[in-house]
Amino acid sequence: MRFFSQAIKSCWRALIGLTLLSVSFTAFAEKITIAAASDLKFAMDEIVMQYKSLNPMDEIEVIYGSSGKMLTQIQQGAPYDLYFSADISYPNQLSTEGLALGQVKPYAIGRIVLWAPKTKFDASKMTLESLVNKDIHRIAIANPKHAPYGKRAEEALKFANVWDKVEPKLIYGENIAQTAQFVQTGNADVGIIALSLALSSELAKIGNYWMIPAEWHHPLEQGFVMTKHAENNKAAKSFTQLMTTPEVRKIMVKYGFILPNEAIIKGYPYLVIDI
Repeated sequence: MRFFSQAIKSCWRALIGLTLLSVSFTAFAEKITIAAASDLKFAMDEIVMQYKSLNPMDEIEVIYGSSGKMLTQIQQGAPYDLYFSADISYPNQLSTEGLALGQVKPYAIGRIVLWAPKTKFDASKMTLESLVNKDIHRIAIANPKHAPYGKRAEEALKFANVWDKVEPKLIYGENIAQTAQFVQTGNADVGIIALSLALSSELAKIGNYWMIPAEWHHPLEQGFVMTKHAENNKAAKSFTQLMTTPEVRKIMVKYGFILPNEAIIKGYPYLVIDI
C-alpha cells in the first residue's frame, strides 16, 4: 500500500510540475504583430519560421501590404509592433513623429524586374521599350501613390522614355504582391514586380524576368523600426536582433535583396540622371 501511495504522490507531483511549467511558458509567451511590405512575403515567412524554431511559445502575426498605407495605419493607431517598409523614409517619418522606438534600421535594398509568365512572353529577352509592343495590352505596376515599388516602376518607365506610351495600358495593384498576382492570373500581360517575388518558387517555375538597371530609378532602400506599441514587448526586440544573424542574411540574399553593407562595398549605383 505504501508503494502505491508513494506512486500516487509522485504522479501528482509530476502533474503539478507540468501544470506549473505550462503556466510559466504561457506567462512568458508573447505576441508580435508585424506590418511588412509585400515584397517581403516569401522571405519574411522563412524568417518567422526561423524565429519560431528558437521561440516556439511566441505568436507572430504578419500583415502584408503597401508600405505607404501601413504608415498611415500606424499613424492612426494600428497595433503593429514592428514595421518593415520598402521605403526607409516611412519608418524615418514615424521616428520623427515620436511613434517609433529606437533607431530605424536599414535591412535591404530591393530590385525591380519586368516579369511575365512563360506561356505569354519570354520576359528575359524583353526591355521596358518592349512594352510599347501592340501585343501587350495590360501592364501591371504597384500604385505609385503609396507603394514604393510602384514609384520606382514609374521612375524607370520615365527614364526609358516610354511612360507616355504605356500609361494607358497600366493597371495598378494595391501593393507589389497584388501586382504580381494580376500578371500571374492573366489580368495583365506583364508586370514590373519585386525581384524577391520573381525568385520565389511560386513564380520562378511559371515565369521569366528581366532585371531593370538600378541606375534607372532611385534605390529601394528598405528599413524597419519598432513602434511605440511594442514598448513592453520583449519578443519584438528579440525579433529585431534576429534580423542581424547570418541565417536571416542568407534568407534575404536568397530572395535577391542586397544587404546594406554589401551595397556600400559593391558601390551600389544610385541614380545619376534626374527623371
